[in-house]
Amino acid sequence: MALMKKNSCYLRQDLAQVWADKPVFDILANIDGEIFRDKEGRRTLRFELNDRSYFLKYHQGVGWAEIIKNLLQMRLPIISARNEWQAIHFLEKHGIETMTLAGYGDKGINPATLRSFVITDDLVNTMSLEYVGEQWQQRPPSFATKQALIRKLANMAGTMHKNGMNHRDFYLCHFLLDERFAEHNTFDDNAPVYLIDLHRATIRHKTPKRWQIKDLGSLYFSASRVPLTKRDKLRFMQIYSGLPLRAMLSEQADLWREVKRRAQKLLAE
Repeated sequence: MALMKKNSCYLRQDLAQVWADKPVFDILANIDGEIFRDKEGRRTLRFELNDRSYFLKYHQGVGWAEIIKNLLQMRLPIISARNEWQAIHFLEKHGIETMTLAGYGDKGINPATLRSFVITDDLVNTMSLEYVGEQWQQRPPSFATKQALIRKLANMAGTMHKNGMNHRDFYLCHFLLDERFAEHNTFDDNAPVYLIDLHRATIRHKTPKRWQIKDLGSLYFSASRVPLTKRDKLRFMQIYSGLPLRAMLSEQADLWREVKRRAQKLLAE
């Protein structure tokens, strides 16, 4: 397991003005806020500072027992917040909307005791796409809205995978859009959709097919309550692949067969 760079720390100006020359890691280990997770060495919370709202993920160190357990289960252990901020940089580089970094850093060289953090601006006034299925069953969207949202997600997924990143938690609940969508039920190509929860993301030169299948199968599964037609699904597949429809159906038949199988397996669990 590669050792991490020791004592790296970045704070945006608004945070640097408050915490300059202070023990940032100690401050963040004990900062108060609305806690969403506090286990396995990772603390996730929302906090406020100078009338601004931020989201913090603080890693205290998972210990060797947790690392070994994950490795024995053939799972890559999450030992640092570095994954998250590198994934944010990646998405920004490739034009995919995501969280805005306000600070990040890591401290130490031992993977079991490494301390790290990532701070992002709180994505206020947003809602999860997880609720789209329920909403659309009661209030079907316009054809243009459905097309635009399918196009948006397909482009995001395609761009991410073609450039070497897989999310590993690629469900509708990890896409956020303006909460007013719940009221007006309309969407166009200019509206942002933010991809979040990137702590498990992996970046390589090329995304392996099996991770494409896992990401796309998870997305397909999470959209099971969304009223989609066969044409809607083909539209997503074509946009994702960037190929003409006939070529996509010919060249990627195995991929989409495995994606469907993955989604069906998740539905059966």
